[in-house]
Amino acid sequence: MYRKNNIKFIDLFAGIGGFHQAMKDFGGECVFASEMDVDCQSVYFENYKMIPCGDITTIGENNIPSHDILFAGFPCQPFSKGGFRKGFNDIRGNLFFDIVRILKHHQPKYFLLENVSNLVTHDNGNTYKIITETLKKIGYSIPQKPLILSPNQFGLPVLRKRIYIPGVKKDFDNYENKFDTLLSEKNKGKLSSYSILNNKYNIKLLEISTYEKGVIEMWNDFYKIIDIKVIGFPVWSNYFKISENDIPKNTPKWKRDFILKNIDLYNRNKKNIDLWFKKYNNLDWVKETHKKFEWQAGKDIKDIYDSLIQFRPSGVRVKRPDYFSTLVAMNHNQIIGKFLRRAHPEEVKILQSFDQKFKLHKDKNIALKQLGNAVNVEVVKRVLSIMLNKNK
Repeated sequence: MYRKNNIKFIDLFAGIGGFHQAMKDFGGECVFASEMDVDCQSVYFENYKMIPCGDITTIGENNIPSHDILFAGFPCQPFSKGGFRKGFNDIRGNLFFDIVRILKHHQPKYFLLENVSNLVTHDNGNTYKIITETLKKIGYSIPQKPLILSPNQFGLPVLRKRIYIPGVKKDFDNYENKFDTLLSEKNKGKLSSYSILNNKYNIKLLEISTYEKGVIEMWNDFYKIIDIKVIGFPVWSNYFKISENDIPKNTPKWKRDFILKNIDLYNRNKKNIDLWFKKYNNLDWVKETHKKFEWQAGKDIKDIYDSLIQFRPSGVRVKRPDYFSTLVAMNHNQIIGKFLRRAHPEEVKILQSFDQKFKLHKDKNIALKQLGNAVNVEVVKRVLSIMLNKNK
C-alpha cells in the first residue's frame, strides 16, 4: 500500500500537464514526462520545473524510470469527429501501442488514459475493443462500461465529453463496476458560466470586431421579428426567397427538409423579413457562412446578448449561457454576448479546472489551443479519487 508521497507517475503526451496538475491533490512525484510540442514544453517547465522529453517513439522503455501510475492523453485526431477518423490506420493512432510497450515493461499498478468520446464508437466499436482487449491481455482490469465523463456532470459550466480509461493490475483490484457512481453523477454544486465569465479580463485584445458586432445585431433583430422562438433547424437566409421547385432534384433529403423549413419560415414572416433584408443591405456585406444561423438555446433566453455565441463554418451559433460549449483545440473561441468579447485564456483556464496560479503561454491564441487540448483537471481528480481510494 502506497503512502501519498511515495507515488511516482509518468506523464505521456503531457501537453501542459493536466494530469500532473490533478496529481497535486494526491501527492506523488513525476519522474518522467514526454511531449513533442515546444510551446507545451515551455509551459510545462514554467509550472513544474521539468522539461518533457520529445518523441516517445524514439525513447526506449529502459530509459523511462519505474513508476506507479502511467498517465496518457494520447493523440485524439485519428478518432475525433473533427479529424479524418482513420484510427489505427493513422500513424498517430499507433501511438497507443507505445503506451502498451511501456506498460508491459514497467508493469505499473495503475494507468489512466484519456481521449475523445468518439473513440468508443469509432469503426463500429472495433477501435475501442482493440484498445480494451489489449490492455486486459497485458494484465489490467478496466471498467466494464466505457467511462465517458463531462465537467458539467460535476457542477462545472462546460460541456466536454471525453472517454477515460482507468486501469489497475488484476492481482490488486477489479475495476469493472467501481466507477458507476461517476457515470450517474450530475450537476452537484453547479456553477453558472457567469461566475467565471465575469468581465474581469475585459481587455482590448479580446474585443470583437465591428463586423462581428454587426452580424450579432443583425441576427438578434431577425430573432425578434419571427413568429417562433425555438428554432429547431438551421436558418439559411440564402434559401428564403426560393420556391420548392427551385431545389435541385439531387439534393439529399435531410438538406431538402431544412430548405423547405426555411422557405416556410420566410413565407410566414415575409413582411418582417423583407424589411430586415432592407435594413441590413440585403446582407451583401455579410460573409456567406455568417448568413446562416443556429439557435441552440431552447426557451432559456429571449435575446442573443444573453447567450454564448460562436462564429462557425456552419453559421452563427447561439448557445445557452449556463454551459460553455465543448472546448477544442481548433477553438472557435466563444463570444460572451453579455460583454461582447471573447473568453480570456485565464477564464478558460478556470473552466478547465487548472489552478489560478498556473502560468499560461504568453500568446493568448497558443494558450487557448493548449487549454483546448488539455484534460479537465477536476474530472481527472474525480477519477483518481476512486482509483486511489485505498491508498490515500
